[in-house]
Amino acid sequence: MSAAKASQQLHRILVVDDDPDIVELLQYNLEKEGYDVRTAPDGRKAVETARNFSPELVLLDIMMPHMDGIEAGRQLREIPELRQTYILFLTARSEEYSEVAAFEVGADDYITKPIKPRALMSRINALFRREAQKADTGDQVQVADLVISRKNYTVTQGEKSVVLPKKEFELLFFLAQSPNKVFNREELLQKIWGADIYVLERTVDVHIRKLREKIGETYIRTLKGVGYMFTDQPE
Repeated sequence: MSAAKASQQLHRILVVDDDPDIVELLQYNLEKEGYDVRTAPDGRKAVETARNFSPELVLLDIMMPHMDGIEAGRQLREIPELRQTYILFLTARSEEYSEVAAFEVGADDYITKPIKPRALMSRINALFRREAQKADTGDQVQVADLVISRKNYTVTQGEKSVVLPKKEFELLFFLAQSPNKVFNREELLQKIWGADIYVLERTVDVHIRKLREKIGETYIRTLKGVGYMFTDQPE
């Protein structure tokens, strides 16, 4: 086994789908790449398994019995130990509202079926490569009472701890690193989600709205028709 694949053995992936053929296909290809894989047949079992397995990535179907993927994703994001876990939705549904619902609960990617294993493996490998290549994870940004630290992916506001899923944290940290600079949606999609992952521009709006709900309205400003800016002089 190559050094790259040996390092991937540290990465734990949970596959959740009620179609046993899809589960078998994904498990085979992921284990072939060197990942540690667990599976679950529905959303309820996925949440239970995730609590014990602590996956770094969850491949999550939407239409499932007992508990659908959207609700499972929401519950997974409420588990503090899993707030930095990647969630990739796999679904036969291509409607925009389903995709928006997925990102509302903290999805990192949204992939429509039928699944192409090689393309999916490439996207998963790219996610982990970007994670490994992040420079200087001890960086910290502080503006007024807001402290954003990459060391432990933590955000504090005064004496309050603010819990953010991975993509919300990365978006906030990226904007805060360049205060008073305006970024359009396309730039933010490229920087946070990457060129190899297709998501709607509206996804940025969803994440900005959720950040404002958690840290207040004053830190991130909207320039209509242009984009978003983090201000170092919140009102």
